[in-house]
Amino acid sequence: MGGVSAWTGQVAPQQVTRDWRDWVGLAARLALGFGLGYAGLLKVGRLEANVAQVELYQLPLSHSVITVIGYAQPFVEIAVGVMLVIGLFTRVNAALGVTAMAVFIAGITWAWSHGLRIDCGCFSPGGELPAGDQTRYLQDIARDFAWMACGIWLWVRPRSVLAVDNWLLAPGAADETILDSDEPPEGWAAEPATPKSLTTN
Repeated sequence: MGGVSAWTGQVAPQQVTRDWRDWVGLAARLALGFGLGYAGLLKVGRLEANVAQVELYQLPLSHSVITVIGYAQPFVEIAVGVMLVIGLFTRVNAALGVTAMAVFIAGITWAWSHGLRIDCGCFSPGGELPAGDQTRYLQDIARDFAWMACGIWLWVRPRSVLAVDNWLLAPGAADETILDSDEPPEGWAAEPATPKSLTTN
């Protein structure tokens, strides 16, 4: 028994079918989760440099907003990445991952369209590119679109194998207990017995 949670899309462990889509979900979780988590870990030790990297995009934002983004981004990436890897609140974190990828793609597109020559800083110290070095904007955008596809898959179908959600958020457990019990729940009226016939042959 047990239903499916409309928000998380998770089901009780015994209901996970382990079909190919459940394994695709696992692969999508690990790909997006490890990508975000690793990118965040690389930035944690250089928060001020990350603020400077955000400034290089020359976005139409105030310095205070850029500072908040530069300091908060690594920790948000790590938190979302870890929860995706373990499969906790998968649909919510998939939506956050898709949003992050959309922001990254928009930022890279902005830099490209404004003729900036910078390293995106996703998995490197970033900074302005030396003369003669080629930008990698197209490759960076293609990579982020691939991760966005993983997030969209998980948002549409968050169910996957080896996910904490399958146990922690499994709905219908109480219903199964009632339905599997031989005793009627307390307070339920017993069904009246069928009276025996008083006549005999």
